Amino acid sequence: MPEQPVRKVVLAYSGGLDTSVILRWLIETFGCDVVAFCADLGQGEELLTVRDKALKTGASRVFVEDLREEFVRDFVFPMLRANAVYEGGYLLGTSIARPLIAKRQVEIAAQEGADAVAHGATGKGNDQVRFELTYAALAPHLRVIAPWRQWELGSRSALIAYAERHGIPVPVTAEHPFSTDRNLFHMSYEGGMLEDPWAEPPPKMFLLTVSPEAAPDVPAQVEIDFETGTPVAVDGKRLGPADLLERLNRLGAEHGIGRVDLVENRYVGMKSRGVYETPGGTILHVAHRAIESLTLDRELLHLRDSLMPRYAEMIYYGYWFSPERIALQRLMDDAQQDVTGSVRLKLYKGSPTVLGRRSPQSLYRPDFATFEADRVYRQSDAEGFINLNALRLRIRALRDRRT
Repeated sequence: MPEQPVRKVVLAYSGGLDTSVILRWLIETFGCDVVAFCADLGQGEELLTVRDKALKTGASRVFVEDLREEFVRDFVFPMLRANAVYEGGYLLGTSIARPLIAKRQVEIAAQEGADAVAHGATGKGNDQVRFELTYAALAPHLRVIAPWRQWELGSRSALIAYAERHGIPVPVTAEHPFSTDRNLFHMSYEGGMLEDPWAEPPPKMFLLTVSPEAAPDVPAQVEIDFETGTPVAVDGKRLGPADLLERLNRLGAEHGIGRVDLVENRYVGMKSRGVYETPGGTILHVAHRAIESLTLDRELLHLRDSLMPRYAEMIYYGYWFSPERIALQRLMDDAQQDVTGSVRLKLYKGSPTVLGRRSPQSLYRPDFATFEADRVYRQSDAEGFINLNALRLRIRALRDRRT
């Protein structure tokens, strides 16, 4: 059965090279209306020209919506409560943004009576999966158009040439071909010279943070308050989610915190090199782990940590709206019920260091842990504990001595 003609498409639009070309390509290929949707997740000045640029490129309507509060409250902070880190280094700044963008995109599609959605993710990357799994979970009736998997423009050089032919201004040039993604949680860089994993990132590439070498010689201190695993205040001042993260971003950026350079395993099977800046998120991860060290029961902490890599994979792969991620989130959040208190950190030359932590829910008992004399713990009890736990090892050793 032939596909129905496309009448109206909602495009996840950023104003960058890929989506600018895609907007024009959709019009020329399908002869349809294109509604451009740009989510404000903290890109800053990048959004100033988005609306005009989309209209000049041919969009019939443009939505630029401030989703910063929802992004941090409902996506970043739940992920933080799980301490999610992918492959030991990536704090998932791009990954966590895609489900929110796609969610709002399909809501606009319903509002505008669109019959299709489109995105600018390539056929080699993770974002195509993240967008399309969200579409499938929330709006399975919509047709999905993924130009990178359909057109003959097979490289960013070809896109630059297409943009030049159609008079579309783009921020990427052949001399500076980095692909970037920015939101309130992080900044990412891929492509260009970074495709050589031996090449050092050029210092001028970084847009958020100063280098640790250029950071102030005098350290700064910051105190962060948590309630049930969620950060709520900085230096005693209660802040909303977006304002709190923005405050920590400024502090972290000033002290060179949050730069990561890694080669990661994409969901589609290949390795790729990414460079990231996550200043506020790095501070929050260190602080959150510190307050958990006081308040989480050992076995609960170990169980959560054993599940964290799987949870991080779900986000990286794009399964935010899957039943397994939602179920696991309930466990992660339930584990945070006692994670309340304050953490004091020193920020210095690229590193956040814990100086102190306190909590009304603390499980730390100096009277039990002390190396001094005490009346609450009988050290002789440890002998039976060790003997019982060593029994299987002793039996095995006795067996092996006979052979």
